[in-house]
Amino acid sequence: MRFLPCALLFLCTLGAFAQVVPPAPDNGTARGVVFEDKNGNGRRDNGESGVPGVRVSNQRDVVATDRDGVWQLPTNDNTIFFVVKPRGWMTGLDKDNVPRFYYVHKPKGSRALKYDGVAPTGPLPASIDFPLTRVKESDRFSALFFGDTQPRDLREVDYVSRAVVEPLVGHSSERSFGIVLGDVAFDDLDVLEPLAKSIGLIGVPWYYVPGNHDINYDAENDSESSERWAKQFGPNYYSFDYGSTHFVVLDDIVWTSAKNSANNRGGYSAGLGPTQMAWLRRDLSFVPKHQRVVLTMHIPMTEMTDRQELYRLLEERPYALSVAAHTHMLEHRFIDAKAGWRGKEPHHLIINGAVCGSWWTGAPDGLGIPHTTMRDGAPNGYSIFGFDRNRFTMQYRVVNRPATYQMNIIVPEEMKLADASGSSVYVNVFNGSAKSKVEMRVGGGGWVPLTQVFEKDPFFVSLSERDKEVKLPYRPLAGADISTHLWKGSLPNVRYTGTFDIEVRTTDMFGNSYSATRGLRVVR
Repeated sequence: MRFLPCALLFLCTLGAFAQVVPPAPDNGTARGVVFEDKNGNGRRDNGESGVPGVRVSNQRDVVATDRDGVWQLPTNDNTIFFVVKPRGWMTGLDKDNVPRFYYVHKPKGSRALKYDGVAPTGPLPASIDFPLTRVKESDRFSALFFGDTQPRDLREVDYVSRAVVEPLVGHSSERSFGIVLGDVAFDDLDVLEPLAKSIGLIGVPWYYVPGNHDINYDAENDSESSERWAKQFGPNYYSFDYGSTHFVVLDDIVWTSAKNSANNRGGYSAGLGPTQMAWLRRDLSFVPKHQRVVLTMHIPMTEMTDRQELYRLLEERPYALSVAAHTHMLEHRFIDAKAGWRGKEPHHLIINGAVCGSWWTGAPDGLGIPHTTMRDGAPNGYSIFGFDRNRFTMQYRVVNRPATYQMNIIVPEEMKLADASGSSVYVNVFNGSAKSKVEMRVGGGGWVPLTQVFEKDPFFVSLSERDKEVKLPYRPLAGADISTHLWKGSLPNVRYTGTFDIEVRTTDMFGNSYSATRGLRVVR
């Protein structure tokens, strides 16, 4: 990827991420120009022409600019306008590498809440102009996907920085951009800014998805719940193109205020709602059905109340892929007819795992960072997605471990000879799925297939028992959950004492092959 000139890393007050000119009367229609920002200063200067055919949205309607780059859309006093970044172009970035592709129109600003939202933006400008700069983009690229960074305070922001960000700094040329899949924060919305500053050090553009811990809990309605989000990141749902892939960021958190909830505390459910669903339908109407579409969301789509309506939008798109977080586990779900899917082939939903693992819990390592193993036995980490037209791959990377660390072989350190034969061997293949092949051999013998099982990971169970004694500022692990990437086999007939090597090899659905070895000591 070719990076933008420093001049394009401009900072503005909210409501000025697009270039604006003096106000005009608010007559219910907003207008502007999408233009080529040749000198990268974020302003439309003489000789900088409009770019035709670029989509612009008000989160309800989607239009394409005319031959002069001009667009117009309806507005009200609570509208966010954004440009859909087209292939071969890039929007502005702020100093934290967050794309600034939007304009917030909120004349009176947000209502006073615990976490402040948008400052008053004043009257509607006469023209809202979006700058774009030309960049080179290939059909073949890779992107970083972070699930649930979720720091509850600045101490945990430092965990993200030390464990994840610092090892990635200096490798920005290897990735085109990154996406954080919600629960960016953990209720304290004041950490959004310092966390974005930390993640921005990686050196690529970062797109953010809202999660259920990223909302204003004192909001009176669902629309108001994203006021702080709008201040920090702009629209809570939007889309952009990179190469030949269309990315969609969804907000599937539906907030019910305390005064409208049965428990008087408020709460959330998973769904898109009619306005966002209508916007998504319009957004996808511009995308050919055989183009790769990647939907990103926080809560997995299988938990949405309006998921069947979403399925109908995707069933004729054979190259649609969905990526979520929220569960603090790694999982590949293949949505099929049993779930109400009517498409020819099952829809692939990836639950990406969590950067924070089990909410930054567990005993600390040598750097004072909790090991925070996830409830399915997978270590905390992130994913690298590779895209090449309609093909994609995914690799999971464990925090502070080499790229080859992809599984955990679970056997006792020592067994008695009388008990060894037929004893169980478990293997947790972190990014494994129903389409993985997993085999084992012991002491150089023949390879035998292992069986996928759906059980609690024995290693995690022992960890959580051990870590019950962890004291503040550290926290005990959460309880174990059923792992969807656990395999099981039995030791062959063991006739003598000694130390034996247990080898495991696996090939995943993307063709990635990995191996691991574990020693077993057998005594009388």
